[in-house]
Amino acid sequence: MKKTAVLFVCMGNICRSPMAEGAFAKALQLADLSAVVSIDSAGTHDYHVGDAPDLRAQRTALSHGFDISGLRGRQVQDSDFDRFDYVLAMDSQNFNALKHRAHARHHAKIKLLLSFSRRYPNLDVPDPYYGGQQGFDLTLAMVEDAAEGLLKHILAARTKVG
Repeated sequence: MKKTAVLFVCMGNICRSPMAEGAFAKALQLADLSAVVSIDSAGTHDYHVGDAPDLRAQRTALSHGFDISGLRGRQVQDSDFDRFDYVLAMDSQNFNALKHRAHARHHAKIKLLLSFSRRYPNLDVPDPYYGGQQGFDLTLAMVEDAAEGLLKHILAARTKVG
């Protein structure tokens, strides 16, 4: 069975989507499923291509047991819509940008990340960039909760197929 591929998307790919990628990587590792799911993150804009995640995002991730310092910002490419099974936007603005950019045949794979959340269903993950540590803590709580739900969803989908 082929790997399931997941792309996390925010605007600049230095705060929310790298935190989501790291949180999901940790969840996959704890569940011993890193070999069956591939992950990446990207931004809808090219503001921070090649940049490391925001230092506040890095510190927040480290405080929760995972390191995102090696990630580098990149912009969503048209080929991502073919490559990934799930394209998960952090908020409705980026969700709409992705839907606008993607061919209609890919629209079903574009979802809000928090549609997989138990505690924060169907909300936007707020951008913590212009705020303080509290915003980064909330972002991480939201993406960690969604990571659990996403993992359960992927496992159920793989069980149906396999």
